[in-house]
Amino acid sequence: MRSAMLFGMIMLLAGAPAPASPGPQTLEKYDTLFAIGITPTSPPETCLVLRTFRTPRGRAYLGVDPATLTTARYDSAELSVAPVAWPDLRTRFGSSAYARALFLAERNDSSLQNAGITRFLPGQNGIDLTVDLCPSRRPLDRKLFIALFKEFGRVEKPVPVAVSVTGVWMHEHPDDLAWLAALVDTGDLAITWVNHSFHHYASKTLPLTRNFLLEKGTDMHAEILLTELALLEKGLLPSVFFRFPGLISDSAIFLSVIRYGIIPIGSDAWLAKNQTPGPGSIVLVHANGNEPVGIKRFTELMRQNDRRIVNKEWLLFDLRESLADEEGQNAAHPAAPAQTTSGKERHQ
Repeated sequence: MRSAMLFGMIMLLAGAPAPASPGPQTLEKYDTLFAIGITPTSPPETCLVLRTFRTPRGRAYLGVDPATLTTARYDSAELSVAPVAWPDLRTRFGSSAYARALFLAERNDSSLQNAGITRFLPGQNGIDLTVDLCPSRRPLDRKLFIALFKEFGRVEKPVPVAVSVTGVWMHEHPDDLAWLAALVDTGDLAITWVNHSFHHYASKTLPLTRNFLLEKGTDMHAEILLTELALLEKGLLPSVFFRFPGLISDSAIFLSVIRYGIIPIGSDAWLAKNQTPGPGSIVLVHANGNEPVGIKRFTELMRQNDRRIVNKEWLLFDLRESLADEEGQNAAHPAAPAQTTSGKERHQ
């Protein structure tokens, strides 16, 4: 059954029409392409192309701004594209925030648990909140997101939050996904969509060394690209971030993720595991209905820090801003950048 599912998914990537979805259009031939993209604007702008695909209007691209780590979708008329090998692309833009973020993640590449970027410098006055949506039969815990824009919306609007989403969850919870997208459209939330794999396979009996993405037969090409494709078909933009299911990986899987041009992130404060966040923490909670204790702990943290939120002493940060902060770039070593502080202070 699993082999049949993967074969069908791979056929979508190869060019077979994708199934109907709630998104704005069906996309085809979604694949990796590394290139330098130049816009025809005056002055021209540069992006790093990561993906190519076809729409009813023709070829299109997914690119990332190397300075801000924000992604964008481009039609072929909006971008002049020059393909470049992945190692050469990293070398050419080695001093950019995007390249430094990749290097930063690679400093923690061999851990079985919690590889990648797990926190930022403790000088920032707040945290980066990441909310995981693993496959689940339970509905989205909407109370968390409502509380976010009610509490932090008093001083931050839109409220930044990273949502690590799986393809299976998106397909099984279209109404919940549409509800989250609507919060972005209304300006209440600024969601950074983090790739959390498509299927998020997990076994209650296998050891960690053979579990999650380390399970035999896992197709990383499908796990990564199908999640991005599902987001794009629903009118949402994949970010350049990836979170390993269960926070489990090995050096080979880690390298395969990096080779797709995406940046693994972990967490130093998984609240359901009684890990306490500090300044600069990447906090992890699950809003898929399977881990209410994490939601409860974060709600308590908001209550405890109510005055600090109002005084802008305990804020939520955007992962992209935290990594693109200019001060952090200047302090970093070119080949092994130091962890950065967030740029939120510039917007207060």
